[in-house]
Amino acid sequence: MADRQRPLRPRGGAPGGRRKRRVVIDTQAARPRPDRPQRDGVKQPPREAAQAPAQPTGPARVNSGATVKELSAALGVPVPEIIKIMMGVGEMVTITQTLSDEAIQLVATELKREVEIKHADEEELEPEAYEDDPDDLTARPPVVTIMGHVDHGKTTLLDAIRQSAVVETEAGGITQHIGAYQVDHNGRRVTFLDTPGHEAFTALRARGAKVTDIAVLVVAADDGVMPQTVESINHARAAEVPIVVSVNKIDKPEANSQKVRQELVTQGLQPEEWGGTTQFADVSAKTGEGLDDLLEKILLVADAELELEANAKAEASGPIIESRLDVGRGPVATMLVARGTLRVGDAIVAGDAWGKVRALLDFRGEKVKEATPGTPVEILGFDKPPAAGEHARVVENERQARHLAQLRGQRVRAEQLARSAKKGVSLEELFTQMEEGALRELNIIVKADVQGSIEAVVGELAKIDHPEVGVNVIHTGIGAITEGDVMLASASNAVVIGFNVRPNAEARALAEREGVDLRTYRVIYQLTDDIRQALVGMLAPETREDVLGEAEVRALFRASRLGVIAGCYVTRGVIRRNAQVRVVREGTVIYETTIASLKRFKDDVREVLEGFECGILLEGFNDVKEGDVLEAYETREIERTDLTVAGNGGGPDEPEADDSE
Repeated sequence: MADRQRPLRPRGGAPGGRRKRRVVIDTQAARPRPDRPQRDGVKQPPREAAQAPAQPTGPARVNSGATVKELSAALGVPVPEIIKIMMGVGEMVTITQTLSDEAIQLVATELKREVEIKHADEEELEPEAYEDDPDDLTARPPVVTIMGHVDHGKTTLLDAIRQSAVVETEAGGITQHIGAYQVDHNGRRVTFLDTPGHEAFTALRARGAKVTDIAVLVVAADDGVMPQTVESINHARAAEVPIVVSVNKIDKPEANSQKVRQELVTQGLQPEEWGGTTQFADVSAKTGEGLDDLLEKILLVADAELELEANAKAEASGPIIESRLDVGRGPVATMLVARGTLRVGDAIVAGDAWGKVRALLDFRGEKVKEATPGTPVEILGFDKPPAAGEHARVVENERQARHLAQLRGQRVRAEQLARSAKKGVSLEELFTQMEEGALRELNIIVKADVQGSIEAVVGELAKIDHPEVGVNVIHTGIGAITEGDVMLASASNAVVIGFNVRPNAEARALAEREGVDLRTYRVIYQLTDDIRQALVGMLAPETREDVLGEAEVRALFRASRLGVIAGCYVTRGVIRRNAQVRVVREGTVIYETTIASLKRFKDDVREVLEGFECGILLEGFNDVKEGDVLEAYETREIERTDLTVAGNGGGPDEPEADDSE
């Protein structure tokens, strides 16, 4: 009994020590539970919760430059599975790493899924359809695009309509970017967009057709339908806009407007006087004849085929026609107001650019307080020049505008990061590739006055296709050439090209110190010609082989210190010392080397002519046999003078014909 009343103490502890915490052992803990993932080596019963989420059906929509995590969410597959697929092709990626379009397509193919990759510049520019009160709708001016072939008088025609001298300010007489203007005719306004006609500006011409209501196709009466005339027709039809044909230059003696009509009939444009539906107007931009008739037919088509109404009371929105960086005024954007009324002080966003409207200017450069639908207007106040073609809209306040622009900017940067990651070539790697004979690239930085000019220049440079050399545009920007551009060019061994812009004094001085090549142009033909010549200079010389002669081995002599000397008879041409030689045995080349020694009897000679005997010692080859043929030849390098592919004798990448005005 005395032992039972002895005080408790912990095992191995001293009397009076603290008691241990009570431990309860759960005998069910080792058994598999349905709400926990399976452990290694432990078999679990099948359960629905452990299965991977069901994959959605149909094509998945993925943003270009999406991360592994975003692609996983879009495809409905676990992240480790995507990482495993990329590891299978030798790419180590993390959950936050951006993927190129090719990588996204690869993952989708491995998973047997369809994906739709959306790029930032392909997003729907127009907002959702608006439901305006019919009482709020008012008539707006028609937006007319002047289109046609180069040198057919588009700008001159528009110049005559609005009685100004725009064409005199264009370099080489070619419209280099879009101009937006308004004219009054019988108390009604018409908005004109002048698009460039040269093929380098296809993107601009396409953009002009997308924002227009009516397309005026200008065809010269003395020239007829040309390739870019057909291209303009296709752009207008793609935009689903009616076409009014203006047969220009009827004042010339060789003008034949009926022939133009016949040629356009084959393109599906039947004149109204011939029983068709297309309005034709014979005009002369030089004398002003027929201009009123053209404006009347434009308004007739607008009234008969279109319902041009817009809500002027809504928040303003519309496309950015052009943008540039103006010295003293900052970023300037030309916007065509499509809906609502744009006022000074509005917060506006266009793509990744945002700002507050500080000033509005009409096409004459005069300040206005507001712009109604159908009116082109220049906007001052953006933080940077917005991309041409972006859809601009007024938002509630500057904070919202900044937020929307930042979201769009993140999308654009993600795409650029994915493209750069896909390329993954450093300057050192590029130099190694050049040493190995791989594609050589000319790095170029393009600065221009407006966004549209950059697109045209980059588009023309992209047409220069050659298997040995290429153009790599590493940076583009709007505005003058700055010191930052020169430093980037110096670091990347690039050439700086300015199109309608000039370098400032600091940039020019820095370029001289750093040895950077600065080139400025006003006409795109000169730019592309110079780039082609620069690429020609980068081409490796063409190696040409000249066969000297042949010698037949008729006897062999062995020298202990020299090796095997072939006693030969020159059957054709001449054999020279130190020439390259092929050893031909029974019609097959078995070895290529050089002639180490050439003798006539006991004398060393420089060459042996046809019909004479000689002794030949080959460099590093002693397995010569009687009957072998030694074919001597020389190789020489010829400098390339154009971008003709070496060795094919044709197919040069010829510059296109200069059809400037």
